[in-house]
Amino acid sequence: MNNLSKRIITSIVLIFILSISLFYNKYIWLFTLILVSLVLFIEFSNLVNKIWKKNKNTIVIVNIFSLLFLVIFIFVSFDYHSEIPLSLVFIFLICIFSDTGGYVIGNLVGGRKLTKISPNKTISGSIGSFIFSLIPILMLFYFYEFSDIKKYSMYALKDYYYLIPICLFLSLICQLGDLFISYFKRKAEVKNTGSILPGHGGLLDRIDGVIFVLPAAYLIDKIFF
Repeated sequence: MNNLSKRIITSIVLIFILSISLFYNKYIWLFTLILVSLVLFIEFSNLVNKIWKKNKNTIVIVNIFSLLFLVIFIFVSFDYHSEIPLSLVFIFLICIFSDTGGYVIGNLVGGRKLTKISPNKTISGSIGSFIFSLIPILMLFYFYEFSDIKKYSMYALKDYYYLIPICLFLSLICQLGDLFISYFKRKAEVKNTGSILPGHGGLLDRIDGVIFVLPAAYLIDKIFF
């Protein structure tokens, strides 16, 4: 219960900071993105150093690729904000509900393990993630119907069922992103990527899915919409 309380308080603080950064102005948002990416790079670099501590060349190469990926993450996140911040909110909600569904259903139902990469993850939790990721569609529908905003970038659709495969796909990316970082943590023999967030561990532990989902959503947006 003590850890759960920490998680809840930390989540509330993160949501507050995210809201201020997202809706105040684009420069605060850009500063937040750069600061977050710097922390993410440090945490991931620590994992890489633990895994390949005897191979400096590999460390340099992996760090370069991770840095380039974070630059893409900053660009995508800032570009989304410049166009329509609501798109970012919708994507964040998909990730949040996907993670929540995996945690809630996984703990309530339990059952067969999903993979050896992350022993705590179950097949039931993965299904829960997919199901919960559809909840933002209902929220978007309500907001769309009772507001004056009529443009949603790739979400400006009259037929909301088109959003179902998008949400499911982004939930899949979110889960794969989580497993990707879990793989590195397992190789580095650590439980968390850091300790900056009480109850959660590192910042990378909290948003490991988001950093992969945003570029994927951006690609879908540009190709299909």
